[in-house]
Amino acid sequence: MTIYDISEKAGVSIATVSRVLNGSPNVSDKTREKVLDIMERYGYTPNAFARGLGLNTMRTIGIMCADSSDPYLAKAVYYIEQKLRLNGYDSLLCCTGYAPEAKAASMNLLITKKVDGIILVGSNFVHEKESENQYIADAAAQIPIMLLNADMDVPNVYSVLSDDFTSMYEATRQMLQSGIRDILYYYNSGSYSGKRKLAGFLAAVEESGTADPAAVTQFYRGPHEDIHAMTAHLKKLRDSGLSFHGVIAADDTLALAAVKYARETGYRIPEDFSVVGYNNSMLAVCCEPELTSIDNKPETLCQHLISTLLGVLEEREMPKKTIFSGELVRRGTTRDNN
Repeated sequence: MTIYDISEKAGVSIATVSRVLNGSPNVSDKTREKVLDIMERYGYTPNAFARGLGLNTMRTIGIMCADSSDPYLAKAVYYIEQKLRLNGYDSLLCCTGYAPEAKAASMNLLITKKVDGIILVGSNFVHEKESENQYIADAAAQIPIMLLNADMDVPNVYSVLSDDFTSMYEATRQMLQSGIRDILYYYNSGSYSGKRKLAGFLAAVEESGTADPAAVTQFYRGPHEDIHAMTAHLKKLRDSGLSFHGVIAADDTLALAAVKYARETGYRIPEDFSVVGYNNSMLAVCCEPELTSIDNKPETLCQHLISTLLGVLEEREMPKKTIFSGELVRRGTTRDNN
């Protein structure tokens, strides 16, 4: 029996159960009596995690990140740790890798450390199979779980994410309007965010009727940091007969490989070849010309995520999901629309 079970049987929120556990005056007598009756009926004894939501807080937040060498994830972890510290919270970081069993093990480890909440940084923690997400639901029955750039409809799980679908849709539409019809979508992730980006690209291409979507998407399966290998992959596509004069990439690293490919192939950028990246990282200004990229506002997302978490810990009703719009930052790798 968990506080989630109590809230479900009493028909109240987990925050309300926490208020009752901590003797908060901000609960009506009728609601308090109903919750206490459920607790007594099922023999519920408040555990350390439930008490940690209130008076006995450890003031420590667990952070889970699949790969801290990823520029986007590393920057997000930095923002999160800084904002937690400003609000008087310490943090414990677990770099989990991508294996589902490792993620579940890290989640359990953080719970044993009696953290007040857990933040999952990035969209690789949410899987298509519901059974593979059970470790998140189980943890959320004890403490608040925050998802950065992913979504999951489970009690006590809160999501803050960028609208990857619309950002990629608009970027693709604008490249099509600039006169480029043979666009390649270059991606390397099947995560929640990765799927939303791909869906946005496909929607714009299908709407335009310019190409067979199956022919203009390419998944790169090599090392995520090997730009030379990414470039070589594009050359193999060209040598196989695939024609493309624009690349929209799922991240800035893949986009830099596309710029390198265009240079080595003899294309002029942006006159003959256009490139759009994603994340608007520091890599966007590390090439010539500088890279047009989609800014998915990681600092804004992290700030709102921490504000939401603090609100939950303070027993205030907070939004379950918040979506922010991205912004296409135009630089030298794309041409103006006609």
